[in-house]
Formats: sequence, C-alpha cells, structure tokens
Amino acid sequence: MSSDSSKSRFDHSSDSRFRVYYEKTSASAPVRQHFVRLRDKVLALRTRQGRRFDGLRVLDIGCNAGTQALVWAEQGHRVTGLDVNEPLLDVARERAQSAGLEVRFDLGTATSLPYEDGSMDVCMMAELLEHVQDWESCVNEAVRVLAPGGVLYLSTTNALCPKQQEFNLPLYSWYPAALKKHVERLSVTTRPELANYARYPAVHWFTYSGLRNHLGRRSMLCFDRFDLIDTTGYGWVSRNAVAALRRLPPLRWVGHVLTPGTSVMAVKQLGERPISS
Repeated sequence: MSSDSSKSRFDHSSDSRFRVYYEKTSASAPVRQHFVRLRDKVLALRTRQGRRFDGLRVLDIGCNAGTQALVWAEQGHRVTGLDVNEPLLDVARERAQSAGLEVRFDLGTATSLPYEDGSMDVCMMAELLEHVQDWESCVNEAVRVLAPGGVLYLSTTNALCPKQQEFNLPLYSWYPAALKKHVERLSVTTRPELANYARYPAVHWFTYSGLRNHLGRRSMLCFDRFDLIDTTGYGWVSRNAVAALRRLPPLRWVGHVLTPGTSVMAVKQLGERPISS
C-alpha cells in the first residue's frame, strides 16, 4: 500500500491522553524487561532451530513508542518499526536518537506492509491483532515478509480469560458479542475513557488454538507460552508441573484460561503455501 492510500484509509493522529499514557507506560522498567525476555525467547528458539541469532533483520509491527524496537537494536540487529500512530512514532524516533541507536520507523498499516517478500528474519506483533478489523491480513502480511526459518511472535487478547486490559470493565472478555459491539461504539463516540482513549480499540478476542490453526494453514510451526518455558534451574516439582502442562491437553487448556493474554511464537517452514487474496 502506498503512503497516500494508507493516509486515505487510516487516522494517523492520536488523542493526546493516549499518547501521554503510552509514552509513560512504555518507558517503565517492567515493560522494558518484558521485551527483553521476549527477545531472548525468540533468539533461544532460533538457536533450537539451528539458525543464526546475530545481525537479524527485525520488524516490530505496531511498534508504538519504540521500546521493543530499541531493545533489539541494542544488540546490533537491523530493526524496522512500523505503526499507524504518527505521534507515537515521533516519540520512538526521539528515543532512538537519544540512545544513539539506528532504527528505521515507518508510518503505515500492518494490513499492507511496505516490505519485500522474505525480507525479515523476525516479526514481532505485540498487542496488535485485536485492534485491526482485518486481522487475517495482518498475519498473512507478517508471514509474507518473513524469510524461511523466520520467527513470528504475536500477543493479543484471550477470549478464555476474564481478566484483560483493553477495556476498563470487569470480565469483559466474557461479554456476549452484541454487548461488546455496543461498548466498542461507545469507546469511539461518547465514552473514550472505556478504552483508554485508543483511536482503534480492541474488536477481536482470540484463543491459542484458533491462531495456531490459522498459522498452520500458512505452513507455520507454532509454540505456545508453555512450550517456550525454559526449565533450566527449576526444581523437580516445577519441572514436572511444566511437563504435565505440555503433555496433558486439559491441563494446558486450564493454563490458557488463567492467562490474561494469548501469545504465539511460530517458525516459517520451507514450502510455504500461497496465501489467497
């Protein structure tokens, strides 16, 4: 998609309260530590797959204020960040410049990435899918730009767990679809505080199995949060608890119900099936 067509379809502005909220929260130590752990998990998975883990081409899709992109750039990876929100990209560019890090930040949409097929080794898509009506195109585009053996990480809402942070309402994940639609309308009209003044509030709720099935049709090998737990240094009881989670589907399902978000890490296999338009 060209920049002109992107601007005709998407609102690239931001409510000042939303910008301030994300500028503050994205700079916190817990958020940074979270992104460091994610980076290390991706690198560990590449190592397990027998692939290089240095000098990677990394794309942060929906990069917001750039914290995740900067965490990767600190290790010398070639990083590109993309977001629909221009004020947050300005924050990201300022932070990269202040840190002396070289990161490319592009204004655009995840549904039509302006990058070549197979041009990235890693695609990070944190807390994005739930905000995009055409979420399938987001996934398909990320798969398209990944090179064979590349890793896609995505995190999003969890339809199974009643705890969530998208809307300031209790048990919102379990609301019936009609009521969710009503709340979504309120959040972009008369009650923007319900969704923290987000220009594009969450409109989708996912399960790991649903995302795994969608990615599997794109020849992506998927892992959930329990597959990726590193039990090195764990005691006997903890190691066996993790082993039980991995081995017993009902127990794994309970684990997903108790986890506020859904996360998937997937490796692009050779012989990717073509994606129909």
